[in-house]
Amino acid sequence: MSLIKRNEANWLPTSFDDMFKNDWLGGTTNVNSIGTRIPAVNIQETEDGFNVDVAAPGMSKENFNIELDKDVLTISSEEKKEKETENKEGKFTRKEFSYSSFKRAFSLPDSVDTEKISASYKDGVLEISLPKREEAKVQPKRMIDIS
Repeated sequence: MSLIKRNEANWLPTSFDDMFKNDWLGGTTNVNSIGTRIPAVNIQETEDGFNVDVAAPGMSKENFNIELDKDVLTISSEEKKEKETENKEGKFTRKEFSYSSFKRAFSLPDSVDTEKISASYKDGVLEISLPKREEAKVQPKRMIDIS
């Protein structure tokens, strides 16, 4: 007989977890293992570069941090909200607060010109432009003379 260690923090059966954490339509869920929402990211390659769109509605551009360390682009955010309701005597009758954060990291290909990366936040979408180096762009077809 062998002993099996039970994780006290996760007492639910695996099949029960799978039923609520999986996207049954074939995609992936945007909730991590501790229940925190992770913004969806779309990455599109064009002839001139890559476009990264992060869906983060309700935030402001001051909440985001974009960091480049060698060839790793890290997008993170931290937001704290606090709301207090007091009665006439100045005593708290209710105090609510929330905290949310996320961090996503992407390895960049060598073709990205890291000096020209730009970002903007509009209508709930953080848009990051990763232009390609000139030598990495698709070159037009040309004829070569035979000597």
